[in-house]
Order: sequence, then C-alpha cells, then structure tokens
Amino acid sequence: MRLFARALCSAARAAWRESFPLGGRDVARWFPGHMAKGLKKMQSCLKMVDCIIEVHDARIPLSGRNPAFKEALGLRPHLLVLNKMDLADLREQQKILQHLEGAGWRNVIFTNCVKDENIGQIIPAVTELIRSSCRYHRGENLDYCVMVIGVPNVGKSSLINAIRRLHLRKGKATRVGSMPGVTRAVMSRIQVCERPLVFLLDTPGVLAPRIESVETGLKLALCGTVLDHLVGEETIADYLLYVLNRQQLFRYVQHYGLGGACDDIESVLKSVAVKLGKTQKVKVLSGTGNVNVILPNYMAAAGDFLQAFRRGQLGPVMLDGDTLATCTETHS
Repeated sequence: MRLFARALCSAARAAWRESFPLGGRDVARWFPGHMAKGLKKMQSCLKMVDCIIEVHDARIPLSGRNPAFKEALGLRPHLLVLNKMDLADLREQQKILQHLEGAGWRNVIFTNCVKDENIGQIIPAVTELIRSSCRYHRGENLDYCVMVIGVPNVGKSSLINAIRRLHLRKGKATRVGSMPGVTRAVMSRIQVCERPLVFLLDTPGVLAPRIESVETGLKLALCGTVLDHLVGEETIADYLLYVLNRQQLFRYVQHYGLGGACDDIESVLKSVAVKLGKTQKVKVLSGTGNVNVILPNYMAAAGDFLQAFRRGQLGPVMLDGDTLATCTETHS
C-alpha cells in the first residue's frame, strides 16, 4: 500500500496531456442516421402525453443531449433526470444546477436507479408540473401520461422499472441492457403509479443528427451511447486515460495493479492485457516460414478498461469538468 501511495504521489507531480488530439476524426460516422424516425414517432404520440421526462447521464450533465427534443417536444412540461449519479463526481452539483437553470432547465433531479436514490421525487415532481400547466384536450382525463426520452443507454428503461418498483411493488416492465439500442420502438403505456394514476411511455434513444464537437462525441461514446466498435475501443480507452490522468484520478493504477500512472495508452493496455491474460496468437512471416507469436490483445484490454469505468470501478468521474470550469469563469 505504501508503494501504491508513493506511485500516486509521483503521478500527481507528472505532466499529463493538456489536450486530446481531436483532428481527423469523423464524428458523423460514429452515430447512426436512422434515429429521425424515432423522433417523428414520439411527436405523433404527443397528443396523448401530459409531461416529458428527459433522462441523461449525470457524468455529462452539460453536453451530449439532443437539442431536437426541446424543439420537437417543447410544448409539454419538462423534467430533466440526470441518472447514474453514483458514477458521477458531483462535488460541483450546485454549479451544475445553476448552469442548467441559466439555460432554462429549472426542474432537475439526480437519480441512481440501481439503489433507487431520489426515485421517490419523480412522481411528485411530474404531478406538480402537470397540475400547474395546461393539459389541452387531455384536461378531462383522470390519468397522467408521461413520455420518457433521452439519448441511448442513459437508463430510461431502468428509471421506468425503478418507479414501478417503488410505487406498485412490481418487477420489470421494460427490457434493460448495458448496450445502446435495447428499446427499439415507442412502447405501449406502462402503469407506474396508482395514486395518482400515472402511465409512462418508454422510447428508443435518439441522438442529435449532428454532434456539436468531436470531444462531445467521445464523451457520449465513453458513456456507452454508441457501440464501441463504431468509434474504436482503443480510441475511447485513450480518451478515458487522458481524462483520468488530467483529473488526477489514479484508481485505475490500483485496480489493475500497475506500477504507476501512465499517459501512454499502448503501454497501459499492454500491462492490462498481461495482468488479465488477454493475449492472442498472431502468425508472423519469418525467414523460416510462418511463426505463431503470442501478443497482448489490446482491443480486449481496452474493452475491459472501458467496462471498469462504466461499472464505477475506477471511481466517480465528471466528464464535463472543463465545460463547468469555463462556465464558472464566464459568470465570475
């Protein structure tokens, strides 16, 4: 343990990359273009909806949300739920809320669907929003219908199941997966509460047709909103290493039993592959013919590194730290 502490002290003094090389990366290729159909389907269901719950990842509270949601669905009262709070470093939570309020988002709740943290706040907040707004032609209806939207893999289905579990003491009503794209279509109404009578509509994740920047794209990829192979496991792993080192979050060193923190992704993945026994046989042409050589499986090591982050094994992280600091400087 003393050696590990010494390694961290020297790591803290090291000079890490000040920026991540973003040039030459085609963000448009990372994100599927078929999602406009899902948004149109949501719009067609609006006439039966009283309120919108937008779910987003608490690790990227200020970036990566789909602006088309507000444009297409903005007539209904809106609650922003920042999920996976257990995976996010929320020491600057007040600044996050201030920034969101300045951008017009006054109704924000942080949640953790795994441990049902703050889930009990959702229905009262939704009920208050609906009662204080115009319900148009749904004014006669005794039940409330709420549409749950968001980019892929932020926990929309998990939130629905958590609310249902809390209020109805019932099990899963919607499929949940750790890969983006589990919910493929706007589903039928799911009852989640008896008093008041509340139904939720689950929807497929819809990304913005144009991502605002390459770095936003990398943040979304790191949080698992797109399939890893579309961006490249090693690219995402390198961005994760850059973020962890820059924020002096060195738990990965202890997690993988490394000799110390390092800013070179190839070196880190090689060590991870060796530690985990993730190797592959490769045929190499030599002067005497084909020779089988055992090499580290960098892709498998990168995949394990990413999953460790997504499971919270590398500690809570705030991926919008730089954005938050910039916003604070602007308003000071």
